[in-house]
Amino acid sequence: MKEIKLFIGGEFKTSEKTYTSENPANGEAVALVHLPTEKDIDAAVDAADAAFHSSEWRNMDQMKRADILEAISNKIKERKDELTTLEIADSGSSVRKAKADVHNTASYFKVLAGQLRKFQFEVKDEAASRAGFSTNYRIYEPVGVCGQVIPWNVPLLMAAWKIGPVIASGCTTVLKTAQETPATAGVLAEIISESGLPKGVVNIITGGAKEGDRLLTNPKVRKVSFTGSTQVGKKIMEQAGKNLQKLSLELGGKSANIVLKDADLSIAVDGALYAFLYHSGQICTSGTRLFVDESIYPAFKEALVNRIKDVKVGLPNDPSTGYGPVISKKQFESIMNYIEVSKREGAKLLSGGERLTGGEFDKGYYIKPTLFEVTPDNTIFNEEIFGPVLAITPFKTEEEAIKLANKSVFGLAGAVWSKDQNHAMKVARQLETGTVWINEYHLLNPGMPFGGYKESGLSREMGEEGLKSYLEVKHMWISDCDEREKKPWFDAIF
Repeated sequence: MKEIKLFIGGEFKTSEKTYTSENPANGEAVALVHLPTEKDIDAAVDAADAAFHSSEWRNMDQMKRADILEAISNKIKERKDELTTLEIADSGSSVRKAKADVHNTASYFKVLAGQLRKFQFEVKDEAASRAGFSTNYRIYEPVGVCGQVIPWNVPLLMAAWKIGPVIASGCTTVLKTAQETPATAGVLAEIISESGLPKGVVNIITGGAKEGDRLLTNPKVRKVSFTGSTQVGKKIMEQAGKNLQKLSLELGGKSANIVLKDADLSIAVDGALYAFLYHSGQICTSGTRLFVDESIYPAFKEALVNRIKDVKVGLPNDPSTGYGPVISKKQFESIMNYIEVSKREGAKLLSGGERLTGGEFDKGYYIKPTLFEVTPDNTIFNEEIFGPVLAITPFKTEEEAIKLANKSVFGLAGAVWSKDQNHAMKVARQLETGTVWINEYHLLNPGMPFGGYKESGLSREMGEEGLKSYLEVKHMWISDCDEREKKPWFDAIF
């Protein structure tokens, strides 16, 4: 059994409080985890603050920081088998998804290293400058100490998305993992400790809401980055306002998946299933609202109901498994409650809607892939479920589809399916959401920004925008006028 210690000030430390994390597939122990006390959390922030103000970190060349990012990427590849095994056991991820997550984590650090090598932290603005008068620069500087909180659904990749820009920007951080899934971030801490990063730049702890609150309200924390529910994000935003902390919030979603009448039926059906079943639907970008043109709706619905039978719900370490259990009893009960509410509201159940039981399935929380035909009045049309449940609605016109898609407090992602890419792009431009796929779903590019509109969050992760969210911009004005009487302010007071 893996032991996950606190990573504070470059050292691995034990705590007076421990717990055992469990495999959601079977309830077996995954790791003995050290839970931080308030004193530990404060010490982690102090370590980050000391590192931020140290000359070793402040004066480190950006190329050296890029080398460290690349070293982390390489070490992740070296330990990919261990990370994959832990990601499966800790989060209930299927083996295929876990392998992809580990690969994408390594890829993200490498891509970010390349971006950092090209990023200009000092930019002369030619338009603002004038010969003989002034030269003007934009100078990008690190925000400072960051407090970062990640969820349990994609623990390793989420940790990378937070830690990567901290290193690239020259900030420092205390990252808190979800209490349910601390294992792979614990290995990442080991990798970081061997990468050449100065002690205290990255600190990693775990815990629940209490530990998160202690971290994020520390007055030394200048930036808060949180990925999780909109409800919690609102509370964090309210608290951050008291100290005017910088904020990055990646929150909930209820993404719209639009199938136009000229879509390739077979690809769109498979894409629709992938959109809402990936990782048991426990992904913030999940395409859980499916809109299908009424002219193809009967054929599409029939194909969807038949095709869903080919998706295997099974044990996470089985290579043939499409998706495995949901993370916990609490999450299982929440999903099943949404299913029961939908039935009471009169939504038409097309498939699933039940727990998968028998044999090994009794040890975990497995839910059959569930399809409901709904109207905009149904609860599951509007609320995020975070489970393998899809709400399907036909539409008459594209204008109606766009209106229905935007009829949400969320705006994280979405997709349009059509054989005519230009036409699909015209529809996609009208969607109020941060990411839109054309004939695709869930794929993200580490060089491009990710984040949401409306109640799906603030700021962006990844891409240049993600790096800049950890930077302050300073305007530096340099006077090129050396004659006192010609200074523009001279006549104002003399």
